[in-house]
Amino acid sequence: MVRAAVLPAVNAPLRIAEIELPEPGPGQVRVRLAAAGVCHSDLSLSNGTLRQPAPAVLGHEGAGTVTAVGPEVTAVAAGDRVVLNWAPSCGDCHFCGLAEPWLCARSGAAANVPYATLAADGSALYPGVGTAAFAEETVVPAHAVLPLPDGVPLTDAALLGCAVLTGWGAVHHSARVRAGESVAVYGAGGVGLATLQAARIAGAGPIVAVDVSPEKEELARAAGATEFVLSGEGTAKRIRELTGGYGVDVAVECVGRADTIRTAWSSTRRGGRTTVVGIGGQEQQVTFHALELFYFGRTLSGCVYGNSDPARDLPVIAGHVRSGAFDLGALVTDRIGLEGIPAAFEAMLAGRGGRALIVF
Repeated sequence: MVRAAVLPAVNAPLRIAEIELPEPGPGQVRVRLAAAGVCHSDLSLSNGTLRQPAPAVLGHEGAGTVTAVGPEVTAVAAGDRVVLNWAPSCGDCHFCGLAEPWLCARSGAAANVPYATLAADGSALYPGVGTAAFAEETVVPAHAVLPLPDGVPLTDAALLGCAVLTGWGAVHHSARVRAGESVAVYGAGGVGLATLQAARIAGAGPIVAVDVSPEKEELARAAGATEFVLSGEGTAKRIRELTGGYGVDVAVECVGRADTIRTAWSSTRRGGRTTVVGIGGQEQQVTFHALELFYFGRTLSGCVYGNSDPARDLPVIAGHVRSGAFDLGALVTDRIGLEGIPAAFEAMLAGRGGRALIVF
């Protein structure tokens, strides 16, 4: 028996329940979770903004220890420390052939196949984003785990599975920030704080954090922000004032709202680059007029999972963690149990805190 936070249906409250996990089959591994982060994408899955079959066990940002492996698994063994990879690439599709594994056409396949059952009635459960990390243990495809490099604490390593890879990749792969460039980061939640740290490591400056909550300033400055701007009317103008009247070279939007995306774009200089990391709903329509697109010559890009190749990027980030340059613990403002997930969702909606981390 395994305790898990179960989503009975879209928009239904989570409930803690016992579930039955099968033994890992061919190409599968079983993982005992040490910790799981509560990501805004989990909230979006629970309320239907993102599609997920239900009933389901959500959670995709996790780390733990392999307890068993199925036939044909050779890359990991029982006892290995691993990070869950919620977007494992197949290596064979069109996008993988273009060396864009973050766009893999088959990365989400596991989310559509039941993986466990409710102990109470035997009904089938789906794994949220294919990983189902809101549980004490999970069973996932072997290519959905990444070996955790030595020297990284297992509990905090859960953050590497989404927030850190996304923030790191947004800076180093999508926006390709160069030393000395100015950067604005919109939203100082878990991903935003990771983005600020990545910008600092890239040698950016000034680094401007933007958030609706004044309480986020201390967190943002600790992560690397040199300036903090309270989001609201006049945000773009204030950022231009901080950058000699030009605007920042790069803006990274970590909120997923139409008005924030528009403001982020407007706060960049002519020729500036805006990377959109936040996931918004279909109703969030962003508008531009043709003349400004021509005149400003700016670039607006979407960013999936930081445009990262986790197998390549995880060892690099781990090196920065070991050196002390990247502080995983600085992203976490609450350490909770499974029962604390609803409160973590409420905090996200209210714009409070950084990452909530479920510790098992």
